[in-house]
Amino acid sequence: MDLIKQIFDSGVVGCGGAGFPTHVKLKASPEILIINGAECEPLLRTDRYLMIHEAEKLVSGVDLICRELSIPEGRIALKKTYTKEIEALTAAIEKLHSKVQLHLMDSFYPAGDEQVVVYEVTGKVVSPAGIPLDVGAIVDNVATIIAVADAVSGIPFTEKYLTVTGEVREPSVLKVPVGTSFAQCIEMAGGTTSDKVMVVSGGPMMGAPMSWEAAMNASVTKTTSGILVLPEDGAIDRRRKTQLNHMLNRAKAACIQCTFCTQLCPRHMLGHPLQPHRIMRKMAMNMPHQDNNETAKDHWILPELLEDKDIRQAAICSECGVCEVYACPMGLQPRVVNSLIKGELAQAGIRYSREGDTWEADANRPYRKVPTKRIAARAGVGAYYHIDGHTYKGETASKVVLPLKMNIGVPAEPVISDGVHVEKGQLIAACPEGKLGANLHASISGTAHLTGNAITITEV
Repeated sequence: MDLIKQIFDSGVVGCGGAGFPTHVKLKASPEILIINGAECEPLLRTDRYLMIHEAEKLVSGVDLICRELSIPEGRIALKKTYTKEIEALTAAIEKLHSKVQLHLMDSFYPAGDEQVVVYEVTGKVVSPAGIPLDVGAIVDNVATIIAVADAVSGIPFTEKYLTVTGEVREPSVLKVPVGTSFAQCIEMAGGTTSDKVMVVSGGPMMGAPMSWEAAMNASVTKTTSGILVLPEDGAIDRRRKTQLNHMLNRAKAACIQCTFCTQLCPRHMLGHPLQPHRIMRKMAMNMPHQDNNETAKDHWILPELLEDKDIRQAAICSECGVCEVYACPMGLQPRVVNSLIKGELAQAGIRYSREGDTWEADANRPYRKVPTKRIAARAGVGAYYHIDGHTYKGETASKVVLPLKMNIGVPAEPVISDGVHVEKGQLIAACPEGKLGANLHASISGTAHLTGNAITITEV
């Protein structure tokens, strides 16, 4: 069977980011396939676990994709410090007589950012608002390739590897059915060590913080990379709770235009025209007047500012958080401001306009890389950095909640009726014909109910 069709049928999407449908990405004709094994976020150990324990499946998956799609070169990019992973992959490459190469990078954050890893491997800069294919590359992460290998064996994407760590008794890498509750995942990791906790879905830098109550109603999706249980009122929780008007008032008084946020910005160091210090200053000095009864979210940006060239550069921010967690000596939050500007630009229908064809990285970039261990400490999660997390646990669930949309593009459309019995692996919602999306399969066997924008399956 055609490889692209097998991937489409199995509902594979990118496991480490926004969930771009893999069958669409691999339809291109790149010069190189880069497997992102850098495990960008501090504390996450999922891809590292897979590189050790599923090395042969990973290498054979890369070989298969390159062979079937006529991609000349396949490389696995990972950090030099991943000694066990390097040993396992090297042994697998030798055993399989594979042409896959390893590309060893320094341990810095965000080494796993898509555009950063492309530059590290190829020496080519992806243009602002561009994609790796612009320079002849495709990037997929380790877990995605494992899912592709399963798809070739006729196994649909129904189970998810993820890291659960932080304030839990047994930090672990889990393998659970897609749709498993966060509550069950935390219990699988031994439960919490404190009653005063919050949760981050993803990593500590770019993940989505949420209250404990919200986490108890959340479920694992195809893109869930980790569940971090962290102290309530810790550094991450405090940043989450900071009001926008308070943040901008602080910036107005305290931003000293030191330019550290710009100098250490990973995208700026790739040569992109993003200057967070200028954005922060212009936003702070042009903040609309706020009455006591008004919130900043009601109207926090003057419409004319969206026409400003510097302000529009916020659209190319990767939201990695280096600026606010590591760079700013005043504790300001340029990343949050950039994120909100991006939302305003999108709402206004303003698309980023690329300028120029070629871009060159800053000559000082090698000296400005942020060490992963230091970023973890600055983020307030240094206490959990050395947790191994390679303990593996697999378990099924008696109930799963499967959102119809777990990917970039359109939601899947149900192909089953409410109240029917479904078997694990059965197609329950399909990508609409001709649309960007992904199929959805039952992750457990049981009775399926259509519940708004999701399908709930309960084991009988």
